[in-house]
Amino acid sequence: MARDVINLGRVRKQRARDEKRRTADANAARFGRTKAERQAEEARVKAEAAHLDGHRRSAPDPDPEGEPGQ
Repeated sequence: MARDVINLGRVRKQRARDEKRRTADANAARFGRTKAERQAEEARVKAEAAHLDGHRRSAPDPDPEGEPGQ
């Protein structure tokens, strides 16, 4: 009935390392894009906005609440 001895300090440190690694992986997935990828995404978004704006039936309303003179 002998059990293995566990060093609690080592376990705690390993858990902290694992948590840091998970956080780093999540950040890399969210922010880890190259400059070219970011610029291509920005150009695509601008092109889509221009395409939609080109198909508007009327000019956009300058006052979103529709109250004249305020």
